[in-house]
Amino acid sequence: MARSGSSAPVPADAELLLPRPPGVIRRFWARHPLFTDILVAIVGLAIAVTTAGPVGTDNADPGAPVHIVSMVIAIAAAAALMLRRRWPLVPYALAVLLQLVMLAYPSAAGSPLLILSMYAVAVYASSRLCWIAYGVGMGAIAVVGGFEALLGTVDVLGALNALLSAAVVALVGALVGVNIGNRKRYLEAVIDRSRQLIVERDQQAQLAAADERARIAREMHDVVSHSLTVVVALAEGAMATPDIDRARGAMDAAATTAREALREMRVMLGVLRDGDADAPLAPLAPVSPYDVVAAAQRAGYPATLVVTGAAELADTAQYAIGRIVQEGVTNAMRHAPSATAIQVRIDHDADATTVTVHNDRAEPSNGPGGFGLRGIAERTTHIGGTLSAGPDGAGGWRLTATIPVTEPRADAAPPREDAP
Repeated sequence: MARSGSSAPVPADAELLLPRPPGVIRRFWARHPLFTDILVAIVGLAIAVTTAGPVGTDNADPGAPVHIVSMVIAIAAAAALMLRRRWPLVPYALAVLLQLVMLAYPSAAGSPLLILSMYAVAVYASSRLCWIAYGVGMGAIAVVGGFEALLGTVDVLGALNALLSAAVVALVGALVGVNIGNRKRYLEAVIDRSRQLIVERDQQAQLAAADERARIAREMHDVVSHSLTVVVALAEGAMATPDIDRARGAMDAAATTAREALREMRVMLGVLRDGDADAPLAPLAPVSPYDVVAAAQRAGYPATLVVTGAAELADTAQYAIGRIVQEGVTNAMRHAPSATAIQVRIDHDADATTVTVHNDRAEPSNGPGGFGLRGIAERTTHIGGTLSAGPDGAGGWRLTATIPVTEPRADAAPPREDAP
C-alpha cells in the first residue's frame, strides 16, 4: 500500500458522513469567519477604550502621556485580534504590553483583552504554547512591577494587585481556550484520520483489483497457452499423417484437451460471477504433472517425468508445481519442436521440493517475452520459493523451481513415484 510523487485526492466531507454542527449561532460563525473577526475586534476595541486608563481615580489626567500610550496600545491590541487565527501571539503580546503600561495607574486591574488574546493562543496555537506564553507574560509583569516598586514609582501593594489581577484574568482565558482548543484539535485529527482511511480504502481496493486481474491473467495464460499448444500440435500431426486412424485419434485427443481446457476456464472464471458468494477463488484441484506430461506425449513430444521422494504438500504448493511443470513443458513444445527429450523431474526432500524442466535443442526467440515465466515466478515467490530459467550452456533450456515444504495437509496422499 504506499506511499509516490502524486497523492490521492482527499475525499469530500460528505463521504465522511459527518453530523451537522450543533447550534445555529455556531454554524453562522463557522460560515462567516471574517464577520466574526471584525465583531471580536469591535468588542475588543470597546473594552480597550473603557479599560485602558485610570480606574477608580478622579485626579488622573486623560491627556497624560501614559494615558495616551495606553490608549494607542489598547487600540492596536484590539485591532490585532483580527489576526488571532494566524498570529495569535501578536494580540497577546500587545495585551501584556498594555498591562505593563497600566502599572503606572495606582489601581490598575487586569485588562479583559488578556482573556481574548490568551484564549486565541490556546485555540489557534497549542496548549503548550499557551502555558508558555502565560508564564512569560506574567513573569514580565512581575519583573516590571517589582522593578517599579523598587524605584518607588508604584507601591508594592499596587504592583502585587496588578499582577494578581492580570494572572487571574489571563488564567480564565487560558483554561477556557485550552479546553476548547484541545477539543477542536481532537475533532480535526479524527476527521483527518477519517479522510486518510477513505483514501487508504480506495487504494486497497485498487490494489486488490490489480492483484485479481493479475491472478486471472495468470490462470488464463496457463490454461489457454498449454491447451492450445497441445491442440495445435495434435491438429498439425493429424494433417501430416496419411493414416486415417492415427489422424482420427489425434483429433480425438485434441477434442479431449479442448474440453478439459474449457472445464478449467469455467472453474477459473467462476470468480467473475455476480451474486455468488461461494464462487471459488482458485481452481478446484491442483494441476497434475502426470496429466501435463501425458498430454505432451499424446501430441508426439518426447516428454518424460521422474518423481523422487515423498512429501505432503499444501494445495497452494501442489498447484504451483503443476503450473510450473505445465509452463515448462508448454515452452519446450513451442520453442523446441526439434528437441529429442523434454525431461521433467520433481525431487521431494525434507525441506523443499525441486522442480526441473529441461529440454535440448532450444531455438532462440526474437519475439517479446510472454506472461508465462512471469506468472510462475509470481506463483513461486508467493509461496516463498525461488525460480530460475535460462540456457543450460549446451544448446538447451533449463527451468528450476525450489518450493519450501510447508505444513502438510491432513488428507494429503503421498505422490506417485512412477512416470507415465
